[in-house]
Amino acid sequence: MKVGDRIPEMLGTDQNGNPIKASDYKGRKIVLYSYPKANTSGCTAEACSLQQHKAELEAAGYSIIGVSKDRTELQKKFADNYSLEFPLIADTETTLLQQLGAWGEKVACGRRTIGILRTTYLVNEEGIIEKIFTPKEIKTKIHAEQILDYINQ
Repeated sequence: MKVGDRIPEMLGTDQNGNPIKASDYKGRKIVLYSYPKANTSGCTAEACSLQQHKAELEAAGYSIIGVSKDRTELQKKFADNYSLEFPLIADTETTLLQQLGAWGEKVACGRRTIGILRTTYLVNEEGIIEKIFTPKEIKTKIHAEQILDYINQ
């Protein structure tokens, strides 16, 4: 997907088994972020950054939604371990990740693999993507600050 595209209506099922739809957020903006693997150092740093700045993001009108290929049980454990107070979609079939363009080839330690591309989409109140943070732009430890800097500029 690219800036100007509408996100899919059905986003997936969260760590508590709840269906998550774009229409659930109509009238609210969304920080929709994809991450490679729950409970890994980079993904934990990113999630904790977003949780730490959740109130500021909400004050700017944003709700946070995370998505990875992890199973529901692992997403729940991740949310519980780090007191994450936002939905984590368990996209085990990579349906949403592929629709977003957050699934593809990447290079890790000199090896080419297919997997999740760490990407963040800022979505407006109508479900339209307004900004995409690419894997090269995202600094996991301060990602929420990067988003807030963008919002406040």
